[in-house]
Amino acid sequence: MTRLGESVARAGTLLAQDLSSDSVVEELLRETSARRYLDLSDLEPAEQAALIAARAVDVLPSVESLTERIAASRESGGLHVKLGIDPTAHEVHLGHTVPMIQLSRFQRMGHRVTLIIGDITAKIGDPSGRSAERPPLTDEDIARNLSGYREQVRPFFNFEQVTVRHNSEWLAGVALPRLIGVLAQVPASALLQREDFRNRLEAGHGLTMSELIYPVAMAIDSAEIDADIELGGVDQLLNMQMGRRVMEIYGLRPQLVATNPLIEGTDGSGAKMSKSLGNAVSLSAPPEDVFGKIMSIPDRLMEPYLRAWTEWTDPEIAAVLARVADRSVHPMDLKRVLAGEMVTALHGLDAAMAARAGFAAQFSRKSFTEVEALPEVDLAEHGADGVAAVLTKVLEFTPSASAARRLAKQNALRLVVEDVDAGQRAVVLAESDALRPLGELVTEHLGGASPEGVYLKAGRKLARLRGARPGQ
Repeated sequence: MTRLGESVARAGTLLAQDLSSDSVVEELLRETSARRYLDLSDLEPAEQAALIAARAVDVLPSVESLTERIAASRESGGLHVKLGIDPTAHEVHLGHTVPMIQLSRFQRMGHRVTLIIGDITAKIGDPSGRSAERPPLTDEDIARNLSGYREQVRPFFNFEQVTVRHNSEWLAGVALPRLIGVLAQVPASALLQREDFRNRLEAGHGLTMSELIYPVAMAIDSAEIDADIELGGVDQLLNMQMGRRVMEIYGLRPQLVATNPLIEGTDGSGAKMSKSLGNAVSLSAPPEDVFGKIMSIPDRLMEPYLRAWTEWTDPEIAAVLARVADRSVHPMDLKRVLAGEMVTALHGLDAAMAARAGFAAQFSRKSFTEVEALPEVDLAEHGADGVAAVLTKVLEFTPSASAARRLAKQNALRLVVEDVDAGQRAVVLAESDALRPLGELVTEHLGGASPEGVYLKAGRKLARLRGARPGQ
């Protein structure tokens, strides 16, 4: 049995047990998190290809081609695997780690990995999925964005076993005759296949020549390092296919392509995970924030999140989801396991179990009045402020007023009223309520009552409202 097979057998025993138990979950996280560093070199070529394909949207031209190339590469030190990175942001979130996790699997299978830092292509500006040309970056931007990237993604990838290249090494010296020679063999129709380009042209917007040249420039990277396979988001598919075309122009065997899914953000709105939308999990966030953010996701995102960020196999995911379906596992218990996986990856097992205990203490009690460490809003000071303004500027629960309104639209914005005798009742706030003064809403929904406690709840985040009853 392979090392991965042995781990799956051990985890299978735990997955059949009570997943609400702290001791079971701790042992499960210890087992599954150790797989992030597991040597996979004992897997046969077909098993390696299947493991990669299980987490890819597509493997082109086929999984069988990947199997054949893995088998053929064993005599030459393994495949040459490429991932290109354009340093467009300083802070990295979980969405950025998806290709790095896949790249780590290749690495642990014994293949050679090259990271291409797109310092030249970043200055052009990748238009993928955009309605307008992306502003190009300066050398200072690139240096600043790269400075923290390596440390933030380190939990998911071994930088000691990777070759790092900057595409300025070859693109800065490309002479015009050589570039024209490549472009002469690339039909303009191939460049205009991009849906975002077509949409912009149909809307009457223009395209710049730099945007058209970008896919060719990125494709030259593959030819210069003679890549066997390139990884990238599904939105980069046409760019990576251009790599196959340009490698043929260079007289090389064209690379294979493995595309990764674009992961939906935590707010469940359908939008891709993005810091600007406030639906991302930052890799630099403290354990309790990572845990709470994962706990806030809708249940339907548990499967894609398990597939994207854990080393669980497809049979394991199917087995635990079947238990959720037959109600032998509560969805909240599985979500706590998923949140623990993320915290373990970033901060370690002890931090994950502490975050798990903290979450239970804060959100699993029948009464919020027992919870001491809650942020507070003084209605005497902020009662005239709109709810969205309080969430954004006072509590910093949401990044923007629009994000607060989205929560309300999803029925995730509430006033929670607690009374010693009557217990808890929640008042769901409408999207229009997000713009109303907080104090006005509290008065409206309390009437003349004097409850034990009043709270503002945004998703999984909770704040106590002081001054909502006499004596406070």
